[in-house]
Amino acid sequence: MSAATTRSRTPDRLCAEAVDLARAAAEEAAAPGVIGEHTGVVSEGDRVVTHFFECKELGYRGWRWAVTVARASRAKIVTLDEVVLLPGPDALLAPEWVPWSERLRPGDLGPGDLLPTDQDDLRLEPGYTGEEAPPPNSPVSEEMRELAEAEDADVTPGTPAVQPAAPSRGTIAAVAEELGLRRARVLSRYGLHIAADRWEEAFGPKTPMAQAAPATCVSCGFLTPIGGSLGQAFGVCANEFSPADGRVVSLAYGCGGHSEAAVMPKPSQPAAPVVDETRVDPFPLRPARDSGSVPETGDDETAELGHS
Repeated sequence: MSAATTRSRTPDRLCAEAVDLARAAAEEAAAPGVIGEHTGVVSEGDRVVTHFFECKELGYRGWRWAVTVARASRAKIVTLDEVVLLPGPDALLAPEWVPWSERLRPGDLGPGDLLPTDQDDLRLEPGYTGEEAPPPNSPVSEEMRELAEAEDADVTPGTPAVQPAAPSRGTIAAVAEELGLRRARVLSRYGLHIAADRWEEAFGPKTPMAQAAPATCVSCGFLTPIGGSLGQAFGVCANEFSPADGRVVSLAYGCGGHSEAAVMPKPSQPAAPVVDETRVDPFPLRPARDSGSVPETGDDETAELGHS
């Protein structure tokens, strides 16, 4: 018998010797031919012992079959307690399960996919929906509501679906419309901060491109401003040759496509032609006989050709 005790308590002798009973129970519970050698025995308590057998089943490397046997007080018959397959110290285990919301990464959302948002999402908070009293944590503050009441402004009841397209001037709905808060939920302060951190990490002043840039985006003509509080630190790049084209960039970001980094010189214009109208250059219609361009002929040669 191959036995190894991993606890200080000495295993019961009759239970420790019931290796055949434990092997038979393991072979009955497992598939044929997957029960290996007996690898150890552990005392679980008074007259309770667990036998371990090697598992040869593919895909369960390092696992072992655990068969627990027990014996009643003053009894000489060992009985079977339970049979289970357990991972050993070096067992091959599946990775810990992670919820889909934690496995999701940017870019995983494809056409037709729906991404549900948790009701308690920290990135969002209730907006102003047109109810008479804004929610307790609504961006429409108590001071703003009191200001509207002081100006005798009426609050339009109902949900956004029944709100008029253009709220009356001076109402809380009109103020919420101007601030972009007339939605069921809007970005919370936490949502704004994590968005700013994410954008600054991708296109911020600490990136290698910004470190080597000749100037920052705040002075670039291709920077398109954005509204809201994020517009104080970010904008959208509109340079098609920039690596950040169409992306939200930090005002401290920069690249080699800065509008004022290197202005191309204008192409050189050729000089205007100079015409001297005070001098006349004669151009003879016929070349002179002594210029060498026309050979001289005698009278005899011309007579033979019939010339007079």
